[in-house]
Amino acid sequence: MKKKYSAAVLSIALIFFSCAVKKTVNTFPVPDSGISPNENSVIIEIGSILETRNGTAAQMPPWLRSYLGSGINAVEKLDPYGGKYTFIVSNEGDNDTVLEKWIEHYTVAHDFPMLAADRIEKRMYLTASLYPDDEYGAFFEAMMQNVYKTEYPEALKEDYSWIKIKTENEDGPAVKYIFYLLMTIEKNAMQVIIKNMIAKTSETVTLTKNQSNAVKKLRNTFFEGF
Repeated sequence: MKKKYSAAVLSIALIFFSCAVKKTVNTFPVPDSGISPNENSVIIEIGSILETRNGTAAQMPPWLRSYLGSGINAVEKLDPYGGKYTFIVSNEGDNDTVLEKWIEHYTVAHDFPMLAADRIEKRMYLTASLYPDDEYGAFFEAMMQNVYKTEYPEALKEDYSWIKIKTENEDGPAVKYIFYLLMTIEKNAMQVIIKNMIAKTSETVTLTKNQSNAVKKLRNTFFEGF
């Protein structure tokens, strides 16, 4: 089985901030498949929130309140995002100035393709009965190479917010900030990009009959649950 790309590429993207913040989490919907279930759950005790970018916990924007309460799937059900794919990236630490810089430097051109690639890769794993590189042959690697090079000009940094929460460390009570960045893209726009990517990739690889059938199945079912 060929090595997955996502973890390595995302790690490189985070090196700049690794000394200043504790971790980054990319979250987006994944069908009920047992794949990465933690990406659909967020564990934040509302009572531990001391402050937010908007004031109190009750004043959080609806997308963040929905996310913290029910996960990323709840965000896509909100009226403003009904026709969009939503992606939420979070970063945490005790220095809010550094985290503000992280938000400022997080870009559609550089960072969104990695979020899209991670989501696309998980979808390909979901459709494959074994592993994608076994099921799809050379198509899987070629597809992922194209995915990371693809641009998404219609993706947007919609909004960001933060919460300040109570924590405990070896020295006793402490506080930390968690910043959340909401990115979106119109479903139609992203679907066109992915369909073109699948078609382009199919033209560049030689596949067996079974692999061709697997790619055809992927093409026909890709957006079910995506």
